[in-house]
Amino acid sequence: MEILGIVLSVGLIVALLVESFETIVVPRRVVHRFRYARLYYRISWQAWRKFAALFASQKQREAMLSWFGPLSLLGLFASWALGLVFAFGLLHWSIHSPLQSPGHNESLGTYLYMSGVTFFTLGYGDVCPLAGFGRTLAVAECGMGFCFLAGLISYLPLFSQAFSRREATIALLDARAGSPPSASQMLLRLAQSGNIRAIDPFLAEWERWCAELLESHLSYPLLSFYRSQHYNQSWLAALTVILDTCSFLIVGIKGSEAYQAQLTFAMARHAAVDLSLVMNVSPMPLAADRLPPDQLRGLRDQLLRAGIELHEGEMVDAQIGHLRGMYEPFVNGLAERLLFTLPAIVPAKESADNWQRSPSMPRTPGIGSLPGGAVDQTHFG
Repeated sequence: MEILGIVLSVGLIVALLVESFETIVVPRRVVHRFRYARLYYRISWQAWRKFAALFASQKQREAMLSWFGPLSLLGLFASWALGLVFAFGLLHWSIHSPLQSPGHNESLGTYLYMSGVTFFTLGYGDVCPLAGFGRTLAVAECGMGFCFLAGLISYLPLFSQAFSRREATIALLDARAGSPPSASQMLLRLAQSGNIRAIDPFLAEWERWCAELLESHLSYPLLSFYRSQHYNQSWLAALTVILDTCSFLIVGIKGSEAYQAQLTFAMARHAAVDLSLVMNVSPMPLAADRLPPDQLRGLRDQLLRAGIELHEGEMVDAQIGHLRGMYEPFVNGLAERLLFTLPAIVPAKESADNWQRSPSMPRTPGIGSLPGGAVDQTHFG
């Protein structure tokens, strides 16, 4: 039992330190057959999504789901700390480290109490080791606990900053693509500029956003669970809208240069595929076509009235379908895993943008009907 306890405690200490280092400090994807953090998130997310499903209101469900990301991170830190406390207490108990304690109680519970006081540097002094190795072990645990907690806490701003950078760009879609965003609204509102090339700088910015999304969410997959401020926005919806828009720009719109759209599409699809791999999400075919033929014809007619002419023909439709097939199964799989709703390419009904909504003011007109606007905002089925 003593040898088993020593082996188990030392192995647990090493495993927890390596796990915390790889999860937080190493800025790259780490692949192992077994990782505690992956198992922790798989189990806790399944339990949390079932709990959130108990709420009937969509806003309430989204509010509960938005708590998971920050709370799960704190829970992960706490589980590591408690695991180290248990491991050091078990190690003291296995080597029978002599203690100065009330009543000379040297039970496992007393060792665990001493380990917790030492790890969190409380310094009560009511229970402490007497022998040389026990004291050395206590000093090592105290230093490890201080460095462990200080290091993890210092990394918390990193997650906050990555989340803020992601959301700042998503907010730009509000006036450009609607709330929730859609590719049809982005193209219709683009028509107001009178220059289809005006979208190139915007797509270049989104190409960089997709690269930052890929880098940050591969390094720290827990950011995928952080949800946007508004329930009708999400990083996955933004990624899907950009892919939808680029698909039309690449093969569907006359007079447009497709180069920047191709670059942005490549980066966005790269992000969708790699995030599916790192989260162990299999591609999932859609239950229903997001752009049936009647909606595509209606979109062509509305874009033509707005001044944007789409290429037509079976070959063009097939090319658009081929591009959509390159990313839709991946974003659909992510949406199912994370409980996000994929945006419609053509919304079923008109809704006010987030910037138009206020509890104390009447609804303002849509951006296409503002003075100088030229876009008919009527939707079609």
